[in-house]
Amino acid sequence: MHFVGTCGDVGPARVLLSSWKPGDPVWTGVIDGQSVAVQVRPVTNGFVLAHRGVEVRAFVYTACEAAAARLMPVKKAPDTAKWLLCPMPGLVRSIEVKEGQEVKVGETLAVVEAMKMENVLRAERDATVKAIKVKPGDSLAVDAVIMEFA
Repeated sequence: MHFVGTCGDVGPARVLLSSWKPGDPVWTGVIDGQSVAVQVRPVTNGFVLAHRGVEVRAFVYTACEAAAARLMPVKKAPDTAKWLLCPMPGLVRSIEVKEGQEVKVGETLAVVEAMKMENVLRAERDATVKAIKVKPGDSLAVDAVIMEFA
């Protein structure tokens, strides 16, 4: 494979030579005359490339897809710092705190049963319970909000 191009029309053109094929876990080749090995993991619409402790995501699009992708808004992950989320599908066995209660690190907040095992959910930081969103007996999915902190 021989490729000459630029990355997003930024910077100088690079010459890449390699016999790499999609599915190979390591890209080995020559970039501008220098031998390089890069770890390659496939992801949706591209690859994650890792080299010398640096990871980047490389997108692979047709010209039309690239034009559309530039118009897509950046999706930000929600801030979940003020919520206790259910770590696995399960059944709420008990809620050990009340709304308005101040809790300390390590204090038990709730117990969720999953696969016949009770999982004790504890406070990761000092906080005040603002709202409790579930009650004992409720069936929860992964990442369901159990309670909110002030």
